[in-house]
Parts: sequence; C-alpha cells; structure tokens
Amino acid sequence: MVVHIKNIIDRYTPSQILVIGFGLLIGIGTIFLSLPISSASGSQTGLLTSFFTATSAVCVTGLVVVDTGTYWSVFGKTIILLLIQAGGLGFMTITSFLALLMGRRITLRERLVIQESLNKLDIQGIVKFVKYVIITTFIIEGIGALLFSIQFIPLFGVKRGIAYSIFHSISAFCNAGFDIMGNYSSLTAFTGSFTVQMTAIMLIILGGLGFSVIYELIQKRNLKNLSIHSSLVLRMTLGLIVIGFILIFIFEYQNMQLANFTFKEKVLSSLFHSITPRTAGFNTLSMDKLTTGTLMITMIFMFIGGSSGSTAGGVKITTIGVLYLKNWSVIKGKKDTEYRKKRIDNTVIDRAIVIVGVAMLWVLFVTLILSVTEKLEFIQILFETVSACGTVGLSTGITSQLSYIGRIVIAVSMFIGRLGPLTVALALASRQKKEKGSIRYPEEKIIVG
Repeated sequence: MVVHIKNIIDRYTPSQILVIGFGLLIGIGTIFLSLPISSASGSQTGLLTSFFTATSAVCVTGLVVVDTGTYWSVFGKTIILLLIQAGGLGFMTITSFLALLMGRRITLRERLVIQESLNKLDIQGIVKFVKYVIITTFIIEGIGALLFSIQFIPLFGVKRGIAYSIFHSISAFCNAGFDIMGNYSSLTAFTGSFTVQMTAIMLIILGGLGFSVIYELIQKRNLKNLSIHSSLVLRMTLGLIVIGFILIFIFEYQNMQLANFTFKEKVLSSLFHSITPRTAGFNTLSMDKLTTGTLMITMIFMFIGGSSGSTAGGVKITTIGVLYLKNWSVIKGKKDTEYRKKRIDNTVIDRAIVIVGVAMLWVLFVTLILSVTEKLEFIQILFETVSACGTVGLSTGITSQLSYIGRIVIAVSMFIGRLGPLTVALALASRQKKEKGSIRYPEEKIIVG
C-alpha cells in the first residue's frame, strides 16, 4: 500500500494528492460501513447512507442521516471513529506516520505534500512536526477521555463509560461532532454538567487552534514571543468566543428553551454554543428551538470555522482576520496591511479574498440547488448548507429528510469544505501556469462601492 501511495505522490500535485487521499479514505469507509456487521440490526446498509456517513466522518463534520448511537453496531462505530481520527489528522499525516513506523525515509516531494496538508509555511523540520502532531493528539485525546469518564463511567458503567469517553474525546478534538448518545440527542442531556461541557469546550478549542499554535504555546510560553499567525489566531478565537457568548446569552435568555434553566446553566449553555459552531457540531440546546438571532450567529461562526492547520473547517479564522486587517487599513488610509508592526504580504490578502469569495459562491450555489430539490424552509436549507460547507455538523433536524440528490450535494459540500474550495479547485485544474510577470498591462480604474 505504501508503494502505491508513493506512486501517487510522485505523479500528482500536492492538491490532487490530498483530494485523492481523502477520496480513498471515504471509499474504504463506505465499503466497511455497508457491511452487515456494521449495522446494529445485522442488515446491509444502503450505499448512499454508508457513503454519506463515511464522508461526514472523514471530513469531520457530524451530519448524519441515521442515528449514530442506535443504528450502527460496535464494529460500525469503531469504523466511524477511525475515519474521524484519520480525517482529523489528515491523510498525509497518517501515511507519513505509518511510513516512519516501517522505517521508510520521507522524500522531499512527500514533505511538500505534508506541508500543504498541514498548512505549514516551510518544510523545515516537517517530519519532526508530524511526530509531534501524532503524540500531541493522543495526549490531548487521552486527557479528554479521562475527564469525560468522570461523568460517563458512573452514568453508563465502566465498559460503556470508557467507550463513550474515548469516542467523544476523539470526536470533540477532531471537531467532528459525532455522538453515540442515541436519538440524535448530542450532549443535550448534559446541559447542567460542568465536567462534560468544559471538557468538550477544552477539546474543541485545542483542536480548532491548530497544531502549529499549540506547538508555539508549549515552546515559547510567552504570548509576546508568538508569531503573528499564532497571535492572530488566539486574538480572533478569544474575540469570537466573547462576542458569541454575549450575543447568544442575550438572544436566548428569555427563550422558552432556557426558561427552566438556572443562571449557571444559561451561562454555560451560551458559552458552549458560542464555541461549538467553529466547527465541532456538538450541541446542548435543541437547534430547532433557537431564536433566529442565534441561528444567524451560528451560521456566521460555522462559515468562519477554526484555524488553518487545525482539525476545524470553515474558511478559517486567520482568513477572516486578514480581511479584517485589510479593511481596517483601507479605512485608516494606509497603503500596507499591518499587524504587530509587521506588513502582511499582498498575496496572502489575495488568497484570503479568493477563499471567502469561492466559499460564499459555493454556499449560494448549494442553497439554490437544495431550494429546488427539497421541500423545506429556506432558513433550514441555508443552515444545513453552511454547516456542511463549514464541516460543522449542526442541523435543525432536516438531514435525514433530504432527498437522494440533497444527500449527494451535502456530501460533496462536506468534502469541499474539509479540503478547502481553493485546494479542490487547484486539484481539478489540469495545469497551473505560473505568472512570470514579464508583461504588465496599462493600469485602468474601475468605480466600486
């Protein structure tokens, strides 16, 4: 298998390799989930249902057409968990780690693909970084499982409690949003549990920060010495959490859903819901009972997502941060976009504009298709589309009601959302011509605004 993967790496571009790699994982997952042993009833699962579930797991989304806790057997849930872990770490991280275990040397081309998959700025120390990613993941997920077990073992028993703790810890850190509580309930039964909600919050935030940021925090231990990337990620993350918490608390305080909650439960639920849309997919509040204001905030956060190089999806928080800095520079009349006395390269700004633009166009396109194929309310369709494109997994409860066409469209959206619309576009391009810049045409002005 390693030989076949090496041949693929030598033949295709990094973007194409990532698309092929994730496609292979989805294909393997579809085959396993369609087997009779994967369902709790022992019957064979339809190909589309298996494909949708495998895509959702590999793309760490969490949207499901059948209830994960009751429909799948232990074997099926294990396959889903392995797909989540592989999808969260990334295709190249997994294959590189296996190659290292087998004692095979990582070639320069393979290092370039790993750099692309992990969104690293350079390939220096990339193999060492892969080892760090694997070790860090297992340590954080292990701590998360241990904390979850404090609540789950007394509630479900030792064997089941440990299984639930491991599953939800991996799902939370990988920002997958899959749960095995049953009846599509997610974590709604734990609105009053400080342990469960804070453990999930910790895992979601760490997974959404990205491995590079976590590595810098461990190595430098001083926020002033962080790179501008890590600094921007931390500031934007904290800012969105605070803003989201305040708005959701205000919007939901008088909502009937929170009427019987204590003040502590209202605060905890609002905090949890300000974090989970970027892009974990767990929920402690019933999504179909949220106010319109909260649904709008949730969709905005789902679209933004987490950090580049993290297990989260969305257009990425740094992308939005760069655009914010660019807008602020224009408003202040500055020619350069600056942050912490450093100038941001215009190519980074151009890339951010393209990523957001393509993502918005795809959301509109998918929403238009589903508006034709599905007989559902517009807000529900838009919410489902943004959730899929942002690989979040939150839903107003319509996923299982989607038509065959709707399920395929949502599955494709999850795939594009996980890899990034720009990566997929580059992978589909037959040739990428580099602009040499030897010819510059006359400048002409266009009236905008």
